Amino acid sequence: MKKPSANAKTVVGAVDPDVLAFTVGQDPVLDRRLAEWDCYGTAAHVKTLAGMAYEPRIFSKAECAAVLRELAAIRDRARAGAFEITEEDQDCHLAIERNLTEKLGDLGKRVHTGRSRNDQSATAVRLFVRDQFFGARAEVADLAAALSAFGRKHRALPMVGRTHLQPAMPSSVGVWAGAYAEELATADLPLLDAAAGNADRCPLGSAASYGVPLPIDRELTARLLGFERPVWNVLAAGNSRGKVEAEAVAALAQTMVTLSRLAQDLILFSMPEFGYFSLPKEFCTGSSIMPQKYNPDVCELVRSKAAQVCGLSAAANGILLGMPGGYNRDLQDTKKIVMEAFDTTRASLRILARLVGGLAVHPDRLRAAFADPGVFATDRALELVAGGMPFRDAYHQVRDHLEDLRGMDPDVAIARKTHLGAPADPALFDGLDAELRRVRASLRVRRAAVTAALRKLLP
Repeated sequence: MKKPSANAKTVVGAVDPDVLAFTVGQDPVLDRRLAEWDCYGTAAHVKTLAGMAYEPRIFSKAECAAVLRELAAIRDRARAGAFEITEEDQDCHLAIERNLTEKLGDLGKRVHTGRSRNDQSATAVRLFVRDQFFGARAEVADLAAALSAFGRKHRALPMVGRTHLQPAMPSSVGVWAGAYAEELATADLPLLDAAAGNADRCPLGSAASYGVPLPIDRELTARLLGFERPVWNVLAAGNSRGKVEAEAVAALAQTMVTLSRLAQDLILFSMPEFGYFSLPKEFCTGSSIMPQKYNPDVCELVRSKAAQVCGLSAAANGILLGMPGGYNRDLQDTKKIVMEAFDTTRASLRILARLVGGLAVHPDRLRAAFADPGVFATDRALELVAGGMPFRDAYHQVRDHLEDLRGMDPDVAIARKTHLGAPADPALFDGLDAELRRVRASLRVRRAAVTAALRKLLP
């Protein structure tokens, strides 16, 4: 029979070592990415405590300055990957408190006054998520801009439009590329904006979700951290933990769905049977046995990673499903989910933006795909309608005489489509590019404001 091990000593008491290992999980590793953000959260909390009209003062100005200096040093170590979090620490929050206490004595013991690990963790996660959203949204804009530039360059090049993968109607490379660019810019980015906006509210000062009998200025804390505003209700602040992560992953999953469909199109249209595009060879991999192979592995992995992020979204919702109000330890597991979702999505966005920039186009193969005369059928039926024939009569006449359409010119066909968003719309990319400029400018302004607030808090 195995002899029980001595309980492990932690900041919050002695814990059975097996229980400690099970409950800590991967936090000592994952929290290396949160330690920097927790330093900012702790700095804001200490400044708020120092400014309270409360006697005796919890921190004098000099004591507050000493804590902030040490937090800045810990922050710098965390950025350099040199901040250690042990299993006994459990997480970055208690590791930072331990370091402060070892360095500053009683000052370190005071930093957790009026705060719980609930609002502390929620704040660090929100700061991390907010920062990740700045990067992710900029990368969505970069990919959309790459697709827009590609579409503009080849806007007048005919490309068979397909439904059910069958030839449907004359279209263009510009419409194809612009469609994915617009979906990213006007469908996916607003979802990311909404999730980022929900994350940009400060839960700090709500403690264990029920407030504290101290005159904490939660609006000041939010301003110090550059948040848009506090989460008003203290229980709402606690209940939002996990919800913020789930909303972030759900928005990222929708972006990945767009990337998956784009990747699938690139795989299909670069096949020898289509030959519309060639993927840059440096973005393909070879075969261990077949010397001629250049496989579209990047695009295939984007499809796989899209499925993974969709699965992470389901996992985040599953953790929250049926959970009672207030803090529950289940929420710990949403941390890994949101980190993995951001890492996967952002890597996919960056690699696809580079791949699109290196795409080669084969006009001869694109035009050769119009050999099937049926692709002109709808256009011809509408010509007959313009001459006075009822549409259904025109439909059947064209359907019965498809061979009469052989030899029609795809360039002429797409040049006739000049309405909004059609292949020959002279302003096809103008609205999209204007939206991307607006998005980038907005991100720059907001990110600069957040950066300025954090630098003022911890230089």
